[in-house]
Amino acid sequence: MTGAVSPDRRRFLAAGAAVLGAAATAQLWLPASAQAAEIPLPDGVFALGVASGDPLPDGIVLWTRLAPDPLNGGGMPDSVVPVEWELAEDARFKKVARRGVAHARSEYGHSVHVDVRGLRPGRDYWYRFRAGGRLSATGRTRTAPHPTASGGALRVALASCQNWQHGYFTPYADMLAQDPDFVLFVGDYIYESVPSSAGPRRHEGTGEPYTLTQYRNRYAQYRGDPDLAAMHANAPWVVTFDDHEVDNDWAGQVPQDPDKQTHDAFVARLTAAFQAYYEHMPVRAGAVPSGPHIHMYRRLEFGRLMRLNVLDTRQFRSDQATTQAGAEDPSATMMGAEQKKWLLHGLHRSPARWNVVASQIMMAETDLQIGEGKLWYYDAWDGYQAERNALLREFGTVRNPVVLSGDRHLTMISDLKEDFADPSSKVVGAEFVGTSVSSNGDQDQAAFHAQWDPLMPDNPHWKVIDAHRGYHLFDIRRDGIDATVRVVDTVLAPQATASTHATLRVESDDPGVRVV
Repeated sequence: MTGAVSPDRRRFLAAGAAVLGAAATAQLWLPASAQAAEIPLPDGVFALGVASGDPLPDGIVLWTRLAPDPLNGGGMPDSVVPVEWELAEDARFKKVARRGVAHARSEYGHSVHVDVRGLRPGRDYWYRFRAGGRLSATGRTRTAPHPTASGGALRVALASCQNWQHGYFTPYADMLAQDPDFVLFVGDYIYESVPSSAGPRRHEGTGEPYTLTQYRNRYAQYRGDPDLAAMHANAPWVVTFDDHEVDNDWAGQVPQDPDKQTHDAFVARLTAAFQAYYEHMPVRAGAVPSGPHIHMYRRLEFGRLMRLNVLDTRQFRSDQATTQAGAEDPSATMMGAEQKKWLLHGLHRSPARWNVVASQIMMAETDLQIGEGKLWYYDAWDGYQAERNALLREFGTVRNPVVLSGDRHLTMISDLKEDFADPSSKVVGAEFVGTSVSSNGDQDQAAFHAQWDPLMPDNPHWKVIDAHRGYHLFDIRRDGIDATVRVVDTVLAPQATASTHATLRVESDDPGVRVV
């Protein structure tokens, strides 16, 4: 994962996620006898596209889902369907590295998750699927560097919060042109909100999703965005969820509105939501849900350059605080005991130059009260003060901790302080809260600054705040991280113009972030 981009990659990017033309490229890789035995499938069976994820030095997850009628449950027969897959070292599939047959099952929405191993580290691969005589689009992916590789560079795109009804996913068109090695998505892939005609696009269905079929339909609609589909087909993704994949502001097994959703009803909703999430994400079999539980926190290594710790800040958290006293409750937890132990162990024993934590929600303090006193944003780490503050003290003994977050629909880039109550306390890390892909739509920038700029003196750790839609891009090297805030001029139309709003730098072994 070096800074140079090969001509093959550039040519493939220019082609986008186009199908290699079923008629022209159907040099079928099953024997004729096996082809004849196939059950024909309708056009559009690969309408949800292809994706890859969770890169390892020797492996990658390849994903697709068979769904010829994606907004109505999928439209597949209630039977097991063989799906051929092929992965090659070139876009024309002249040099095939691996191939096989997966089985798309109705109990998993006919999704396919192929965990390919035995690959070469730090290189591009191309992949495709075939089922029932139909050929998928071609995807491109990339493995992680060799475990002992200490040099080179890594380009990471950070994204979150894509509300279909608030706008088109235009930031992904620019992200595609920037050619990241992988996309880190930290939550709110879908929104569970009811259909509304107030924005440029309308949610499918007639209400919020509660059942498995309803969640499948919502994911299928989002997968239909062409810019999102193209980005999935051109780079591996590392994903985790936040609240809107289930229900706004849920915590553990407590819904936002327990007076309207009984415990049993919410457990059933969690079960359906997690099932649909797994079916639509390029994750390994370890994430197969067990009822209302899914294992999502995990660790990925990118040589000796970066260790990525992906958190789950929803399933194990205490119910959200509503008062300052509740936020300071020492028993309140965001991660739960087991995940917290796992995280600290991984941070303290890391061989990597950069120790990155993917957190769905903001870790730095947000003081919403001008002048004396504090008014915190309780849904974020501010609502779990004791655990957050203890973690920041641990950061002081970790090499180059950097937190990448989402949720806020704003860009908020901050120094992480050992003690936010003491502005003179030492800086122990940096945090980049990425803005939303589309959530909040085209925000009124003047109104935003009129609201938020007066809060800057009470939050001196904030370095950049902004309310444009977009994403963050990171070029990670041994000596530092160069960060770019990429924004678009609109998400209310299918095309947009992108630009750089800010550039920042984190120096190795010098905690904190500075504006360039």
